[in-house]
Amino acid sequence: MLNGVMLLWFILTAISVVFVAVDIRKTPESKVLKWGFILLTLYTGPFGAFLYVLGCREPLAGLHERYVAVRWRQVLGSTMHCVAGDGVGILVGAVIGSVLSLAMLADIALEYVLGFGFGWTIFQALFMKDTAGGSYLRALHNTFIAELLSMNCLMAVMVPVSAIAKASVPGSESPISPAFWFIMSMALLAGFIAAYPMNWWLVSNHLKHGMMTVRPKRESDGQEQGEAGHSTPKSGGESTQSAMNMEKPSSYEIVKMTVLSFIILTVGIAIASIFT
Repeated sequence: MLNGVMLLWFILTAISVVFVAVDIRKTPESKVLKWGFILLTLYTGPFGAFLYVLGCREPLAGLHERYVAVRWRQVLGSTMHCVAGDGVGILVGAVIGSVLSLAMLADIALEYVLGFGFGWTIFQALFMKDTAGGSYLRALHNTFIAELLSMNCLMAVMVPVSAIAKASVPGSESPISPAFWFIMSMALLAGFIAAYPMNWWLVSNHLKHGMMTVRPKRESDGQEQGEAGHSTPKSGGESTQSAMNMEKPSSYEIVKMTVLSFIILTVGIAIASIFT
């Protein structure tokens, strides 16, 4: 039964990745978020493709700006960006931990460090440094808290889901087993859902960007006046920069949410320890 489910999952995932990779080329989204949706679909199969169509794919020419302006789509882009980047490091950590036969806590620590490190330094700061005026160091500073809070919630659910599932499915601890990758996909999907509420708070408080619109210069120039003479954004990068400069929550609120995220992470690790 499980083998049949996994086979169907991998087939649907392959189809979904091809669809998103081909279709997203004509979507006026930033390059990093395009790659993010491809990676998310690689992790979560048809769910990732569904989220791309529902949350980012331009329904009609010229409507992307208004389409993605809705708060839940902005949060979708933020959460997807987190999971796509962190997921690369987490999966690398899971493979290394399996090969080295690390104890559960050591494996979790490795996945956390690699996931956070790749997500923060590469997918957040490096790829989004234009939103910090082109300064990589400033981008690192601007994205640290947002990445930390989102990562904690992602791992809080990923850890127990993957640990309990691997303990229940013989042979799934090995990266050469299809079950290993199926379980990690389900864990990343669960982690995505868990990180969404925190990303809602981050986007609402201007600590993270959401979905963006980036059009070729000639196309954006043509839309500048709009049908009724109103200007429309040329790119999401400009709106993102202004959003990041808006009033942010107090240090107390940020500390409170940081503590909460670590409590959630601790509970997730405790559940994994108890049930494995």
